[in-house]
Amino acid sequence: MKKIFSTLLYMAGSVTMCASETLTVTVQNPVNAARNDVPIVLPLSGYGIVRSAVVTLNGQEIPCQLDDLNQDETFDELCFLADFDQKGQKQYQVTLSADGEPRTYPARVYAEMVMANTKDKKLKKHQQNNYIESITARGDAAYTYNLQHHHGVDFESELNGIRIYFDGRQTLDLYGKFKKQLELKDTQFYTTDEQKAQGYGDDVLWVGQTFGLGAFRGWDGQQPTLVEPVRTRTQRIISYGPLRTIVEVIDRGWKADKDKAPVNMTLRYTQYAGHRDTDVDVFFNQDVSDYRFSTGIINVKGSEEFSDKKGLRACWGTDYPATDTLKWKRETVGLAVLVAQENIVSEEPANKDNYAYVLRVNGRHMAYKVTYTSANETFGYHSAKEWFEHLVAWKKTLQPVTVSVIKKK
Repeated sequence: MKKIFSTLLYMAGSVTMCASETLTVTVQNPVNAARNDVPIVLPLSGYGIVRSAVVTLNGQEIPCQLDDLNQDETFDELCFLADFDQKGQKQYQVTLSADGEPRTYPARVYAEMVMANTKDKKLKKHQQNNYIESITARGDAAYTYNLQHHHGVDFESELNGIRIYFDGRQTLDLYGKFKKQLELKDTQFYTTDEQKAQGYGDDVLWVGQTFGLGAFRGWDGQQPTLVEPVRTRTQRIISYGPLRTIVEVIDRGWKADKDKAPVNMTLRYTQYAGHRDTDVDVFFNQDVSDYRFSTGIINVKGSEEFSDKKGLRACWGTDYPATDTLKWKRETVGLAVLVAQENIVSEEPANKDNYAYVLRVNGRHMAYKVTYTSANETFGYHSAKEWFEHLVAWKKTLQPVTVSVIKKK
């Protein structure tokens, strides 16, 4: 199961970067099914300073993306996306350059952080553009939930939209779409009546104190605990796209277990274009093997549950997405979380709030996936049966592609 979450090709050795260097990258799909927008991620640590890159397939340039993961002004990874027939193979030419700037391609993902709107009517017109890239609050801050316009960082692909609450819940709340398109720059999670008439989506889930879609929490032996107290809490955007967006939530000095030392935790969310699923990586500053954590999904009112007893747990249900039920209709959603079996201590019985897993982190890192659908989608799933069948098929396609790299002499 562990290999499901790995899409990176790790390159051994040290290479001195020339002005430019060309690689032949051969990628093989091991799955007996067609796959679209499969991430191919090449670490750049062996290639010196890389400032620009070009990827071609059969002589035609395709979009790619350079990312600086640790924010030290040096690109760490190159990413591009690939489509495959069943058991298909493709060969790419990748040129890495020590000069120039990253190329610009049409955006297929989006992320933003916006400071909360001012109440000054004269400044109201500026509410859409108070963009920030990072925010840190002290652990004793009174009400961090309202510091940002949509209560936390948000991001999307053409198929989904997610915001993460900037408080101890750190819940993933969901935006449902009718069409495959980017919308959050326009609606900022608060769709107007005019936008609704134009076919934009909106908030489709009420989360309260629950997991929502796969929030990572503590565990006190009986129930999930929020990510508090902390010394500081940070949200930041690492990458804006165009092919993947990466955002992080950093909790320093989290007292995850009252009987153990505080820990520093970084939650990294990676959203790829063309995907409704989102990758979650959890990093700690120390070995936390003897701590216990939890994740899961909200028990939507009256929902139907599915579990394959091997790390995939899902539901399908209908509820009001907001407290103002006079304005918002009831929304039907399908939710799912996929966790490696090696990280599962127990699959807890459903209660009124959640379908939960108790987790162990073997060392300092674990990874899992979350995904969802809204019944509003013209392109998605419209019954529990369709949703659960999709999830079973989706899980089977998650084997990593095989990648080999040959440096041109």
